[in-house]
Amino acid sequence: MSQHQAKQPVQKRDFLGFTGLDAGKIIELFDYSLHIKRNRETNRNSDDFRPIRNKTVAMIFSKPSLRTRVSFELGVYELGGHAISLEGKAIGVGERESVEDIARLLSRYNDAIVARLHEHEIIETLAKHADIPVINALTDLSHPCQVLADAFTLYEKGLWHEGIKVVFVGDGNNVANSWIELAGILPFNFVLACPPGYMPDEKLLKQARSQAKGTIEIVHDPLEAARNADVLYTDVWTSMGQEEEAAERLRIFKDFQINRAMMSVARPTAVVMHCMPAHRGQEISAEVMDGPQSIIIDEAENRLHVQKALMVKLMNHDEYRKFHLTHRLMRAANGLES
Repeated sequence: MSQHQAKQPVQKRDFLGFTGLDAGKIIELFDYSLHIKRNRETNRNSDDFRPIRNKTVAMIFSKPSLRTRVSFELGVYELGGHAISLEGKAIGVGERESVEDIARLLSRYNDAIVARLHEHEIIETLAKHADIPVINALTDLSHPCQVLADAFTLYEKGLWHEGIKVVFVGDGNNVANSWIELAGILPFNFVLACPPGYMPDEKLLKQARSQAKGTIEIVHDPLEAARNADVLYTDVWTSMGQEEEAAERLRIFKDFQINRAMMSVARPTAVVMHCMPAHRGQEISAEVMDGPQSIIIDEAENRLHVQKALMVKLMNHDEYRKFHLTHRLMRAANGLES
């Protein structure tokens, strides 16, 4: 390059959902998540691996949070960075200050934004006007970090294969939407069993079906949907902001509980998943939630590892690329030796 040629700025990366990713990139992220997890287990107190050392992450929370807040804040710390937690109401997102101004200002102070919001349009506006990576930690439309951790958990346990049947039982909510979006990229079979009137986002469903290598089905009979399932997945029947509908939802969803009867029609090796918080006795029975086929706490833990991997990918892509180059070379060397 001539010394007079202007160096092209590195294009910042966001994670608002699965758009723009392909199967290969997702599997790469899973492999890096495994690396992150194993590194934590063996070198937890080491200062050798701090790929976002001295970087700061602004975290906006407009909704209550346990797993998301703890996993992101701890993840930033373990990667060598600093997390600044901001309550959505306190900073007045879109009210006291415009979303555009917040995005521009936080870009001057920080190295990334993690946001857990109501309206999906707000996260899109943040990403459009921020000069730093923006991560969707949940909106009313989608919850991609959760579903990344879910799919990674199946991958880690050796349960992932092209013919796997994942059955989501319950509301066609933001988590179901993200599963549908993922089913448009990774080759697997997805079934959503929901009551009529509680369908997923129509636009996301249409887009995913247009490119899916497996099947994406919407049915209203939960027992039929669960037949021969490899994974039974559920979420609360009443999400945040729907409290006034709670009594009506209890009536409508009463047959959509993951329980012993539903487990009996799934594969004997089926696992049970839930994004939590969970209401035992509603969307899932206590005996199934706490039973031997439940991997619910495993997927909750894996939020930490997947999100750490994601933050390295977005905030220090050279480190992320270096791992994958080494990983590929090692696999090639092992292949030659065998």
